[in-house]
Amino acid sequence: MSLSSYLEAITDSQSLEALWSLHSERMAEYGFDRLIYGLTHYRSGFSLGDPNDFLIMTTHKPEYIEPFINDGHYFHAPMVKWALEHEGACSWSTMIKMVESGTLTPAEMRVVEFNRRMGVTAGYTISFKAVTQRSKGAIALTAREGMTQDAVDAVWDEHGRDIILANNVAHLKISSLPYTPPTRSLTKRQREALQWVGDGKTTQDIAILMGLTAATVEKHLRLARESLNVETTAQAVLKAAFQNQMFIVER
Repeated sequence: MSLSSYLEAITDSQSLEALWSLHSERMAEYGFDRLIYGLTHYRSGFSLGDPNDFLIMTTHKPEYIEPFINDGHYFHAPMVKWALEHEGACSWSTMIKMVESGTLTPAEMRVVEFNRRMGVTAGYTISFKAVTQRSKGAIALTAREGMTQDAVDAVWDEHGRDIILANNVAHLKISSLPYTPPTRSLTKRQREALQWVGDGKTTQDIAILMGLTAATVEKHLRLARESLNVETTAQAVLKAAFQNQMFIVER
């Protein structure tokens, strides 16, 4: 598939699953067969927010990704730290140099050793431009096992601009698609009630617009707050908007 055909297919994708399948196949053509894409809208200082609120997509095996995310390895990963402080693309040769110079902390070295054991040793990281102070997205492109960093850098010298373009377009498309965690998806009624709140309507207004009682509207809003794991309806509106669960086009 040509680059233009790939970009057209990505921009036409109607689901995260379809997009991720296309993008994973494209990156594998360059030798990057293990990917981790991460997006948060809850960054604050050095915190990325609750991991349960992250949008994570990966082609890594569970035995790698579960410790990396659930055990908090990502928090001390040198290239994650780089991604938080920079924008653009970075060869993992930078991390190799940090190891050789002894500048990494003990916690960071433990992540490096974990990666070595799992065969995650060569690749590139792309840190995307943030649209707000609270958001951050990045992708780690891990080369297939046995591929050296020198070989990866040679691929990048030849195809780097196309790889960056493909990932930037995929990231922008991902940011526009609905993301509904299985345990936190809104029902149609909950979403409709939140949308009216977002439009500035009162509970009484919403009851009339939805043909419900005020008590039923309050119930839908309460369940929406519980589904999104927030305390206030304003927070629910914001979080649903971040996840593109509001004002979506039914397909």
